[in-house]
Amino acid sequence: MNPLSPTANGDDPDPLVLYGQSFSSRLLLGTSRYPSPTIMAQAMDRAQPAMITASLRRQTAQGDHSATFWKLLQAMGVPVLPNTAGCHSLQEVITTAEMAREVFGTDWIKLELIGDDYSLQPDTLNLPEAASQLIQKGFKVLPYCTEDLVLCQKLVDVGCQAVMPWAAPIGTGKGPINPYALRMLRERLDVPMIVDAGLGLPSHACQVMEWGYDAVLLNTAVALAQNPVAMAGAFADAVNAGRAAFLSGAMQAQETAQASTPVLGTPFWHQA
Repeated sequence: MNPLSPTANGDDPDPLVLYGQSFSSRLLLGTSRYPSPTIMAQAMDRAQPAMITASLRRQTAQGDHSATFWKLLQAMGVPVLPNTAGCHSLQEVITTAEMAREVFGTDWIKLELIGDDYSLQPDTLNLPEAASQLIQKGFKVLPYCTEDLVLCQKLVDVGCQAVMPWAAPIGTGKGPINPYALRMLRERLDVPMIVDAGLGLPSHACQVMEWGYDAVLLNTAVALAQNPVAMAGAFADAVNAGRAAFLSGAMQAQETAQASTPVLGTPFWHQA
């Protein structure tokens, strides 16, 4: 762990807690699109994420290489968060989640139910029902969703103990495109919230953490960087900085200039 992180030096009184489990990091990373498995492992070692996501469909598509990849994930010693990436129906989600539980040996699941192939926007109408059924089957569900307040509230109502709104569509790297909705969402819901998807720069991660979000999940911004290992470290540092700023109580923006040096008692000269 980075020794400067709020959790490491004791400044953070509330570590990240999801479904009753504590995590020492507030960064979650994906495992796809890295130049090589070695670079991916080095990036994870640098960032020390709370969890790493893995797609069951990508695993099975790799054929003989899937066993090697799974052994690499196990060797990292980081909890794996399987996801239901690529699912477009409720039945696909349930089947994929149950298979992932067998393959990865965990009840954790990142719920992805895609409603539009172009934008990869979640199916907001069926997402709460999918979450409800998975929770009834004993899964610890982390749903990927939009920043819509009503949707996120419905996910909480069906039993999700955390939600993961996007900052922007997956892989765009645009950062928070709707700051008003994201900030209102953070103010209104009293559950852990992880910003998932659309973050392209460490400053984006720092910004949402400054707003009070509990963690961030990203993949593309690290995996496709010219130096993924260094970028993983930059995001880890940014998450820690944003959390520290939130805990410190940032000043409020002012409409007019405010002198930082007291003017009381200072001499004034008047030109004749």
